Amino acid sequence: MARRGNSIIKGIEINEIIAVLNKAYADEWLAYYQYFVQAKVVKGIMKDAAVTELTEHAADELRHANMVADRILQLGGTPLLNPQEWFTHTNCGYEEPKELDVVSLLQDSIKGEQCAISVYSQLADMTREKDIVTYDIVSQILADEVEHEEDLQSLHDDITEFIEDIKKNIN
Repeated sequence: MARRGNSIIKGIEINEIIAVLNKAYADEWLAYYQYFVQAKVVKGIMKDAAVTELTEHAADELRHANMVADRILQLGGTPLLNPQEWFTHTNCGYEEPKELDVVSLLQDSIKGEQCAISVYSQLADMTREKDIVTYDIVSQILADEVEHEEDLQSLHDDITEFIEDIKKNIN
């Protein structure tokens, strides 16, 4: 634990920060798995573009989990050690994909990113001017999550527009 580093935290309990970071840590692992498995099972039109996007996002979520774990350790805490705890600590949850088509999986992923944006926005508000190091980390992750939502929404919109164009030309 960084004693001097932790001494700069003002107006918020370190244990509270660790608890919310562990929830975010659970979210990141579940998001990583969601993207990983989606990239493996996705089917349908423009599948290759979706696989590329989902694989990139999986790597980012794993990087986020590392960032959050490192911060938990700096604060003197312990990241969740048992994957079963991810399900009891998660903010955003995990739902097994029901439909494996590109559009459905993208919609599921967009919802996940929107939840992550809400979580990291709240974390930024919570740590702003109280814990600058955690604030910096969650701000970086928040920027990534906003970019992810945009990437996924753009791909979703391109695919659905393409499908609509095909339907018009068939009729």
